[in-house]
Amino acid sequence: MSLDQLIKGCKRNDTQAQSQLYKLYASKLFSVCLKYSRNYVEAEDNLQDAYLTIFKKIGQFKSQGSLEGWMKRITINTALQRYRSAGVFDIINEDQIEDVTVNVDDDDDMSIDYLLIIIQELPDRYRLVFNLYALDDYSHKEIAALLNISTGTSKSNLARARMILKEKIKQYKASPNSQSI
Repeated sequence: MSLDQLIKGCKRNDTQAQSQLYKLYASKLFSVCLKYSRNYVEAEDNLQDAYLTIFKKIGQFKSQGSLEGWMKRITINTALQRYRSAGVFDIINEDQIEDVTVNVDDDDDMSIDYLLIIIQELPDRYRLVFNLYALDDYSHKEIAALLNISTGTSKSNLARARMILKEKIKQYKASPNSQSI
């Protein structure tokens, strides 16, 4: 079945088309869920909720732009909604602080798995802003709108996330056991 046929089938609530669409994009969207979730189980829940929304709103997809991009945006919004509902951002109103960059040299032996672990360990508000800005190329203005925070708070949370990551990377490099992580 072509992608257009899958989309048309999903619009008709054809479970076979839905199953094929799920299989086609599940691994990519699950990796998105992992970035925005505290753990594997939460990522699984977010993926399921995202697909429910995707199938519910597939009629709104107008074939302008990529289906994958549209589905990714829904997946990110689904994960963020969990945090908005939990009030993660309710008490935040921080002023902008100095921007901090995190550099990982190409010759470092730090694994991508370790980097993902330390990103996942960030406090929710810092992890979400870091992922949206650094990994998914959202602007601070877009992040502020998505999370219902100010752009200054977005910048502040990004800087704090980077400071935490920089410290964890520094600890990793100083650890004699860093080769086994």
